[in-house]
Amino acid sequence: MALKITILGSGTSQGVPVIGCDCAVCRSNDPKDNRMRSSVLIEQNGETYCIDTGPDFRLQMLQNKVKSLRGLLYTHEHKDHLAGMDDIRAFNHLENRPMEIYCSKEVEQALKREYYYVFTENKHGGIPSVNLHIIDDKPFQLEGGLKAIPIKVKHHTMPVLGYRFGDFTYITDAKTIAEEEIEKVKGSKVLIVNALRIESHISHFNLAEALAFIEKVNPEKAYLTHISHLFGKHEDICKMLPKNVSVCFDGMTIEM
Repeated sequence: MALKITILGSGTSQGVPVIGCDCAVCRSNDPKDNRMRSSVLIEQNGETYCIDTGPDFRLQMLQNKVKSLRGLLYTHEHKDHLAGMDDIRAFNHLENRPMEIYCSKEVEQALKREYYYVFTENKHGGIPSVNLHIIDDKPFQLEGGLKAIPIKVKHHTMPVLGYRFGDFTYITDAKTIAEEEIEKVKGSKVLIVNALRIESHISHFNLAEALAFIEKVNPEKAYLTHISHLFGKHEDICKMLPKNVSVCFDGMTIEM
């Protein structure tokens, strides 16, 4: 029942480097400072799932040589988490099956609005094939025996879902988390959580807020993701962190 997590993207909605930016982070030669939009791959018992399909989804699949993908879990409906959904067509053709999609009602509405052609009655060739599963805050089962526990967080006022799989929890785009939801996270051995930058932000944890949340959950190991170019270079961020906290980088893997 080993669980493997691959960081497909660790950047914010603009990615790093940012278009037109000439700051030290965007000019960095360290590959760990090249950050695609936030997403992770979850693998267990031969089944692979992806959390979110941002604008970099196609490239993330190619770079990580993903040849089988059973389903998608969405956190929320912002474009940097939805924009690559059309590229699941390749997996439809490879595996001759629809893609299983797990999402909230709000994400369902966004998918049906932005990818209307997927959900029309008169479908034509070359469009994604999907099975939609609407979820709320109740745990649900994935193929391969993997159980997912949704974690409700707030992205300013927008509801977002994090996910816990056994001893691993992934949370992105959080600004506030209710105490009863924090209780669902406690006991996680590995935690990935967003930390946009050092300065405060209206809809994301900054560094201090992320570290306070990590301290409250008390995992064996924590990683920061959804990193902005305003945060600093990878190597400089690492120097700011406690021993049990690290910074995600694209292509990083965690095996449990």
